[in-house]
Amino acid sequence: MSEIRIEHAKKIYNDITVIDNLNVYIPEGSLFTLLGPSGCGKTTLLRMIAGFNSIEGGDFYFGDKRINNMEPSRRNIGMVFQNYAIFPHLSVKDNVAFGLKQKKADTNTLEKNTEKYLKLMQIDQFKDRKPEQLSGGQQQRVALARALAVNPDVLLMDEPLSNLDAKLRVDMRQAIREIQHEVGITTVYVTHDQEEAMAISDQIAVMNSGEIQQIGRPKELYHRPYNEFVATFIGRTNIIPAELINQEGQAFLQFSNGYQLMFPALNEKENQKVRVSIRPEEFVRTEDGEIEATIIDSIYLGLNTEYYMDIPFASRIQVSEESTFTEDLGTGDKVKLTINIKKINVFNEDGSRNLLEEES
Repeated sequence: MSEIRIEHAKKIYNDITVIDNLNVYIPEGSLFTLLGPSGCGKTTLLRMIAGFNSIEGGDFYFGDKRINNMEPSRRNIGMVFQNYAIFPHLSVKDNVAFGLKQKKADTNTLEKNTEKYLKLMQIDQFKDRKPEQLSGGQQQRVALARALAVNPDVLLMDEPLSNLDAKLRVDMRQAIREIQHEVGITTVYVTHDQEEAMAISDQIAVMNSGEIQQIGRPKELYHRPYNEFVATFIGRTNIIPAELINQEGQAFLQFSNGYQLMFPALNEKENQKVRVSIRPEEFVRTEDGEIEATIIDSIYLGLNTEYYMDIPFASRIQVSEESTFTEDLGTGDKVKLTINIKKINVFNEDGSRNLLEEES
């Protein structure tokens, strides 16, 4: 396995620069996810690492080895695709052994590694079946076993779960996380699904328009996003315009109706227009809450109930709270809310910077 370093990467398609001066470090043995919307450049970057796309600028390294001009077959990578890409005419066992045969592994190594990954992926009982006799999740396990059997330095996974149904995706993402930790191989994983990324990753790079917006652990991205794009892409949030006002050394967030929220974390900041990010769970319903809210809709999701509410300084905010059997709030009902200021984020006027991140 290898660490991956990418320095000043550039990719140009038809005279259009889609990635420019991108830098990223992927630690050895980690599960590192490239996350972002369609067209953000995540799959393009993965294919540059794999050698399937040309590199118009910058340097790519596996450990100390520069791989820019190295053929894909010599990069010692394992690749798992969205559409499985397993061979329909071969048995499960022969699919898993395929890469080893291509590398001309000796008989003992071939048998040993094939059996090891059939068992690790829990598909050894299907080894004599053809892919058409397997479920989608089982086929994806075959693809993963084949990629791992060749003992690659790096494992690359491009939207591997997007063709599976919702429950199977949850089961497979847990399996991928457990197997990656057991094997300890450096893995680069591409997805547009933020929940999937949060569930499996050691670190996530959030991408947009060919640029990395933030790299961090899932908890860091959720609780301290660098900018408004990350805040809105990772989970759900309410973005509410306000003004940061400093009165005799004490900072307040003042909303459009004049409501003020004391916010000591920004006592050192000057007066300015801001955008406040409040996650749905940080609006808390209490009897003595200062914010009057009117429920306009609700969605019961089992563990949680999601409400849409109007408040004096924002319309249709999202509020999430744990469901109870007896609670029966409906459209038009009035409730009172408070805001958990410990977990909100405050961005500058254009949303490009988190003012709290500058203070830390």
